[in-house]
Amino acid sequence: MLQTWALNAEIATECAVDDEGGTNDMPQKLTGARGKAASAPAAAQPDRLAAQVQALQAGLPPAVLRVARFFNGNRVAVLANSAAELAALIGTSDATVVRTVQALGFQGLPELRHSIAVAMGANDAPLHNMHRTLEELSGDGGDAAAASDLVIDTHVESLRALQENAARAQIHAAIAVLHAAGRIVIYAAGPSRPLAEYVRLMLARHGRNAKVIGQGGVGLADDLADLSGQDGMLILSYGDPYREVLLAASEAGVLGIPIVLVTDMPGSKLAQAANAIIAARRGRAERVALHGATFVALEALVMGLAVASRGQTMRALGRLSTLRAALDGKQRRGAGQ
Repeated sequence: MLQTWALNAEIATECAVDDEGGTNDMPQKLTGARGKAASAPAAAQPDRLAAQVQALQAGLPPAVLRVARFFNGNRVAVLANSAAELAALIGTSDATVVRTVQALGFQGLPELRHSIAVAMGANDAPLHNMHRTLEELSGDGGDAAAASDLVIDTHVESLRALQENAARAQIHAAIAVLHAAGRIVIYAAGPSRPLAEYVRLMLARHGRNAKVIGQGGVGLADDLADLSGQDGMLILSYGDPYREVLLAASEAGVLGIPIVLVTDMPGSKLAQAANAIIAARRGRAERVALHGATFVALEALVMGLAVASRGQTMRALGRLSTLRAALDGKQRRGAGQ
């Protein structure tokens, strides 16, 4: 574990608390597998749409200028809607929408959407990824049936990957790491937080002590101060690791807490600090994020831990059943009064 301790020392040094009681920004050298800075924002690209509207507005017919200004001021709508839908929103014709796109120097809506997405930059990943997904469905933004089919097909691909022997071995290793922990602390933020809460609930039903952490800002310090060497840590982290999750991993390393990492970047520096890694992808690259594979991997982990402590699990579920029966009896008696 020398590599883990080296990383933890590096993270701890760079995340040191400053004299004002805050934390310093994570330096650019803490990068993920793709070589991007962990917390450095991606630079925005030149805004071609704004430049074209500014340069051409004096010579555009009034109807076209009105549509061009709508494009520039309502970019999310341009990304999400077809030409017909945009025409309805603006109160004009499909032909005027298409003519405006061409008047601004774009070959069609797909090129205009791509230009908008590029100008927004990588920090708007959810928006950018949804745009890419819509473009993949069809040239005019796709329809609901194609979208639902895409989700199902993508989950099938992800589940096939989890069926591989290597993926199964990762989950088995994670069970072994967390089995002996007196408490399982689950780190999650953003869309992963509800998944973490579900895991905590299921672990509690099986008689395991569990807690979810991952709030942003200084509140995380209280969560980390509560850690102990008897804990095991389950981290849900996707994309390049950011300051808070790096600090959580650092503190776990200082206390000797074993880490299981669920991620789509098994080659990141955060992964180097983990005792076990479950590689669970969130759909297709640069497409809308899907959490089905993560959920299945977590369900497998929870079930494995339940069987690993079979007696504890059955006692806890027995007590739960008794409490439910007592509540059910009271409800029935109340209904009969």
